[in-house]
Amino acid sequence: MIQLTRLNDETFTLNACMIEQIQSHPDTTITLLNGKKLVVKESEAKVVDLVTYYYRDIGVQRVLKEAGEANE
Repeated sequence: MIQLTRLNDETFTLNACMIEQIQSHPDTTITLLNGKKLVVKESEAKVVDLVTYYYRDIGVQRVLKEAGEANE
């Protein structure tokens, strides 16, 4: 889960696994797997960093890396 800020300064927690894409135009817009769009104050790079750290914390990156090595 990652904590983000809406444009009205309200913070919320988002399940990072639900993110389909992140865009900056110019506000950062996150599209979820269900099609819902969220606009946040954080930059696209910051959201990507938060998601990356989250995946590291729960061990997803390690599992994906190991799976890739097993396929070689």
